[in-house]
This record gives sequence, C-alpha cells and structure tokens, in this order.
Amino acid sequence: MPLYMDVHENVRGLTPEKIAEAHKRDLEKQGQYDVHYHKYWFNEKEGRVFCLVEAPSKEAAERVHREANGMVADRIYEIKEGL
Repeated sequence: MPLYMDVHENVRGLTPEKIAEAHKRDLEKQGQYDVHYHKYWFNEKEGRVFCLVEAPSKEAAERVHREANGMVADRIYEIKEGL
C-alpha cells in the first residue's frame, strides 16, 4: 500500500493537546477507508503538522482527516521508505 506524508500549514491554535485529539479521531475513523495513520510531528510555533499515513490513495487519506477532524492537509506527498 502506498505511503504518504501530508503537511498542514498555518494551523491556528495548535497545541500538543489539540493535535493529539485530532490524531485520536483519525485513528477512530481510519478503518472505514483502509487507511493507517502511523505517526505525526508538529511545530507548535510555526503551526505546522506532518502526518505519516498508509492509504490506498491520497484521496482516502484526505477523507479520513476531513471526516474525523476537518484538518485537510495543504499538501500530500507519496513517499518511499529508505534503508
């Protein structure tokens, strides 16, 4: 299954607690679309969030975010893991 990194820019009011709750909602929703959100990283000062996700398509990954918490990514990149 393809692996993606998505990027959310300028997330207003970003806090560790808010992003943890958003990720929890993604995990609750992901099974409906054969998606698996692995990890996330964030920069609170810059309001930037990065999510690592396995999904059948970019659209499936985006759908989980949109339905779970409304945080649609600004960009989604298909990536490959290095050795």
